[in-house]
Amino acid sequence: MENNRQDPHLNRYILLGIITILSSFLMWSLIEFFTAFLAAIMFYVLSKPTIDWLISRYRWSKAAIASLVIVVSFFIILLPLGLFATMLYSKIATVIQHPDTALKPFKHLGEVVEQKYHINVINTSIGSIKEISTKLFSSVINTSFDFFTTISMMYFFLYFMIGASGRMEAALMLFLPFKRSQMKLFGEELKTQTISNAVGVPLIAVVHGLLAFTIYLIVKADDPGFWAVATGFASIIPLVGTSLIWMPIAVYLLIQGQIWQGLVIIGWGVVIIGTSDNLIRFLLAKKIANIHPIITVLGVILGLKYFGLTGLIFGPLIISYVLILLKIYYIEFQRPAALARMNQRIRDNAKNKH
Repeated sequence: MENNRQDPHLNRYILLGIITILSSFLMWSLIEFFTAFLAAIMFYVLSKPTIDWLISRYRWSKAAIASLVIVVSFFIILLPLGLFATMLYSKIATVIQHPDTALKPFKHLGEVVEQKYHINVINTSIGSIKEISTKLFSSVINTSFDFFTTISMMYFFLYFMIGASGRMEAALMLFLPFKRSQMKLFGEELKTQTISNAVGVPLIAVVHGLLAFTIYLIVKADDPGFWAVATGFASIIPLVGTSLIWMPIAVYLLIQGQIWQGLVIIGWGVVIIGTSDNLIRFLLAKKIANIHPIITVLGVILGLKYFGLTGLIFGPLIISYVLILLKIYYIEFQRPAALARMNQRIRDNAKNKH
């Protein structure tokens, strides 16, 4: 009798191939929403303890919890970003609409440099600043529109993630090829890494911004609020960090003859801001995951290239997630095989001795 049964392994590989092809097509088609999806996961992980607490303690509906999370996240995280974007937009618009007034400090600085060092940097610098400002203005407009779209999609994903809270975790437990213990490890690592990147990085930026605002007020720098916010955002950038902002300000003051103001900013930046950075990271390392600097640097480079400004957080987050999956893969598949080989060698050596 002819056997018409197909090879089950062949069927499995065909099915996996079809799933891979369709999944790749979906990811390629929806890649522009990947940032929004990743942001929704981040907010969901951060708000998960609150979601469970409100459901178990006060019996809130998931729709009400989702609305609360959206409102709170808007005022705590998105509103400051919007204010900074507005300040940046205002600065660039002023340079474009009133270039002579806005660039007056640069012209004065160029004149001082030319008098003291006989170097003419006025014409080339002013022209470059105008050109860069125009390009940056267009970039800010486009980025603002993309940011609004991303935020809208993020809240769309987040609303339905919270609505499916509990069922979503159960589905992951069912479909992912890992043991329950490994999935628990994945959840804990995911939570720790997310908090470290999504809370630790902004917290450091806020502290640095406040410290910078203090010293800018003391030396009576122009527009201390804007430069303090810029200093806070610069703290996210590895290696150079806040010095990307306070060092040019200090050099500008020194060239203008405001010696003590410039030296105070340099001293404050190196001692106070630099020390606070190490102190905050040390305290965070005790509470949450200690992210290796290599992960931060590579993550920021990756994030800025593919996700823009939001990549400063999402880049390191993606690398951290990949490392979590590699760790689980090793525990689930590689370590048992390695232990089996080692035990087999031990048994073989024992037989050879006898």
